[in-house]
Amino acid sequence: MKVLMINGSPRPNGNTSLALREMENIFKVEGIETETVQIGNKAIRGCIACGKCAETGKCVFDDAVNEIAPKFEACDGLVVGSPVYFASANATLVALLTRLFYSTPFDKTMKVGAAVAVARRGGLSATFDELNKFFTISGMPVASSQYWNSVHGREPGQAAQDAEGLQTMRTLARNMTFLMRSIELGKEKYGLPEREAPQRTHFIR
Repeated sequence: MKVLMINGSPRPNGNTSLALREMENIFKVEGIETETVQIGNKAIRGCIACGKCAETGKCVFDDAVNEIAPKFEACDGLVVGSPVYFASANATLVALLTRLFYSTPFDKTMKVGAAVAVARRGGLSATFDELNKFFTISGMPVASSQYWNSVHGREPGQAAQDAEGLQTMRTLARNMTFLMRSIELGKEKYGLPEREAPQRTHFIR
């Protein structure tokens, strides 16, 4: 099994990386393959709603989004980590996720998602909720831990002092591993849930 980890921090060795590495260590023990992609320091523009991805199966802007898409399709679980900026995820990360989830035509049902937020003090739960919305609109079960998936730290390396936060990361990785394995067994025995044709409505019809 494989987990794709997307680090939305512009700091390759910052506190978000530290939190994700705590999860990665558990995945390694559990025999889960991981790959981490650092995107917080890349130039990634937002979606312009051009609709070209519906024709081509990929985003019209050929950048990290299209590079990550096949990795996303191949993985069993996706971990998205972000520092908190003004009670929100990194804008670069949000731009990538918006285009990645919208432009990829493959079925994401039952891939397991986990969001991780890292902050000096506040805005963690708002960022956690923001990131989880990408999973829940796509039929992806959300992995939970013993607390909201968050770690505290301001200067690089300070997250190592957040004993509860790091324990939360380890528990999250173990729970995510269990959930991915359980889903794999369920798919073998029962298959995926039946899908109805989507009903696209809005407020005036």
